[in-house]
Amino acid sequence: MDIDIQAFAGADPILAIAEEVFTAMIDGEPGHVLPALSAPELGDPMHAWVDVQGTTSGRVLLSTERATADDLARALLGMEPDEEVSTEDFVDALGEVANVVGGNVKALVPDPGVLTLPQVTQERPPTQDGSQIYELNLDWRGRAVVISLWKLP
Repeated sequence: MDIDIQAFAGADPILAIAEEVFTAMIDGEPGHVLPALSAPELGDPMHAWVDVQGTTSGRVLLSTERATADDLARALLGMEPDEEVSTEDFVDALGEVANVVGGNVKALVPDPGVLTLPQVTQERPPTQDGSQIYELNLDWRGRAVVISLWKLP
């Protein structure tokens, strides 16, 4: 995946995508997702990703804690704050967020090819050492969300 983040004149296009996705899909208003100052340690991590398969292939990976993912699902699905999130709703919601972020990232890639269906698991998908090309640590309402981009073989 060939994205030159520095080519965007000081603006981080992945941060802009995250802000737009969270505003439109989750919060309904801007200002609830911000860059985090440091990389978080995720307890009970959950991961959702899509792959961009084309001339150069890459992965857009969204990682967060299970409780945060449940809250994202509640917000996305218009559920009550204490409403139980089913496994199906959880997978659908977190996968949809990864899919929309991935689709927007795909638009930044020259000759991007196809976007795969989202995958959601507790285990982080395998990646090769040195294949990470970008990481964005976010604070969503005081909770950690990480978006990373990876080159695939």
